[in-house]
Order: sequence, then C-alpha cells, then structure tokens
Amino acid sequence: MTPPQKERIRIRFSKFGRIRFTSHRDLARVWERSLRRTRLPVSYSEGFSPRPRLRFGLALATSHESCGEYLDVDLVPGTDVDVDTLGGLVDPTLPPGMRVQGVTNVAPGSPSLQESVSSCSWLVEVPDLGPARASEYIEQALAARELPVTRTRKGKEVTDDIRPSLFSLRIAEPDECPPAAQWQPAGVLLRAELATQPRACRPAELLAAFDGAPQEGRVVRLHQWTTVDGDRREPLEVHVTPESGQHLVETLAPPATTHATARAS
Repeated sequence: MTPPQKERIRIRFSKFGRIRFTSHRDLARVWERSLRRTRLPVSYSEGFSPRPRLRFGLALATSHESCGEYLDVDLVPGTDVDVDTLGGLVDPTLPPGMRVQGVTNVAPGSPSLQESVSSCSWLVEVPDLGPARASEYIEQALAARELPVTRTRKGKEVTDDIRPSLFSLRIAEPDECPPAAQWQPAGVLLRAELATQPRACRPAELLAAFDGAPQEGRVVRLHQWTTVDGDRREPLEVHVTPESGQHLVETLAPPATTHATARAS
C-alpha cells in the first residue's frame, strides 16, 4: 500500500543580530519549539524517538546573517494551512532577529532545497582591507585560471580549486548592506556570488585564496539562487519594503533580473 502523500510548506525567514551566533543545530530546535507553540500539525518520523520532519536549506555558518533562509515542513496528510496568515502566527514565537518573510505550498515531488540551490550571493566585510588593495585582489581572482585553497575533508587536508565556484566579485557600496543588519561596514565590503554545487564555496575560503588571506568580518547571505524553466530566481521570492529593509509576507516578487547569470572570467 502506497503511503499518503504528505503536504509540505516552505518558509522563508531572515536572521539578523545576536541570533547569528546560534548554531545550525540550535536553530533547528528553535523552529521545533516555534512550530509546536503555533500548533502547526507537523508530521513526525516513526520509531522510538520521533522527530518533526523539517528540511532546512543550505546551512548558514555560525555568526553569519541572512536576508533569506529556507525551511521545508512536512505536515500531517490532509492538513489545510492558510499560507497567507501563517507567518503572522509564527513570528511572535521566534526569538529577536528572526522574522518570517514568506510561506508557500511545495508541490509533491519538488526537488529539495539542497538540490535546487546552485549559488548564493554574499556581502563580506573585510575590516583590514583598503579599496585599492581590494581592487587588486578582485582583478587577480577574476583573471586567475586557478584559485587553490586547502580544506579539511574527513580529517585530511586537501587542496581544491575554487575558481569555477567564483561567479562574480566586486566591491559593494555601504548602502548595499541590508538595513536590518544594523551595522556600518568597516574596511571594504565585497559582494560575491559563489557556487554551492558540487561543493559549496564559503566566503572565508574565497578570502583564503587571496595573498595574505585577509580575515572576514561580518557576513550576510543576500540570495540563494535556483533555475526554474530557464529563469533565475530564489526558492521563495518576496518584495522588500525600502523603509524597513524587511520583506512582505503577502506578495511574491518576479524573478530577479539585476544579477548577472553568466560566470565572470
């Protein structure tokens, strides 16, 4: 007998401020408590220790902030949820710094967030770097055929070339920092788009490929990009209100067109 198809919803949320120091595992616990308090009929796994069926997108490093994180929630079969009002119910149960930006239904058979996201856009603060030196680094990185970095994998150090993972890189303007971040960048603010497949490239790894390996300051994930029917978009797109820098739950935005889709070379 085929088990019934579980309903699934996707939640997009922001993460700014002190909550950025919460680990990915602790963040999962935050959501478990929040959804329990909201009394959302979440589906649970079977066995001796049932767990709510929650599927997060790409893990965000501790201390990094984000304009849009994603969580897929499996619901009890037959559940009918009003996605337009759910965000208003969940928001009061979340800690300061987290806010629901949008909720939508997920069609059965849709690929997971881990599979569908192909790249991320980042803002990276580099406190000890000046504009002139940063421009040299950017020019060298984009002109390079290889950008070797050392990673630790299964307890062993390996050298990988991250140049194919670097889609774009430039100096960002201070006003590109989301208002919700509530901080003024020091030094240089870099904007980069880095691939997530076949292996995710992190902002710290990009800086490690520079001469002298400058240290990152605060980091914001701006976008997580997917491709649907040839269009580049986010898993759940929402409008931004200029006065607050926050996102509206009620409306979805059209696919973004302001970001280059071709890889820089």
